[in-house]
Amino acid sequence: AKDYELRQYETAKWVSTVIRGETQKEALRQGFWKLFHYIQGKNEKEMKIDMTVPVTCLIKSGCTDFKISFFVPFEHQDSPPQPTDSDVFIEERKAAAIFVRSFGGFASPEKYTEEAEALARILRNRGQPFHEDFFYTAGYDSPFKLFNRHNEVWYFKK
Repeated sequence: AKDYELRQYETAKWVSTVIRGETQKEALRQGFWKLFHYIQGKNEKEMKIDMTVPVTCLIKSGCTDFKISFFVPFEHQDSPPQPTDSDVFIEERKAAAIFVRSFGGFASPEKYTEEAEALARILRNRGQPFHEDFFYTAGYDSPFKLFNRHNEVWYFKK
């Protein structure tokens, strides 16, 4: 479809942290730095790990906990180094079919919500079953990239 795509993601490991009771913007900032320290060597092997994209943020309706995640690079998928920060953990996300809506520009929490609502509306109108109680935001660019930015919102197919 021109306004969204359906992607199949394989099972994969992500390094994540949950930030509680902050605004989405502040949670993303705090979570990013916790995960960035992990890839800079704050792990059991004191190993530097390449930064990957996207950076995702799990948004659950009516909840002020935000789970921020980095994709673990392919070469570390089998045995990612364990975090030494007790707030950081490795999680395995199961294979899933995900509805994705892409958009450009600098994405604010309001813009992510607006795009997620637009995607939900389209999916409902087309009779596509999806998990409506949560969505992910996905950012692909460094804050220093000014043009041709790529952002996404994800809903999991039922």
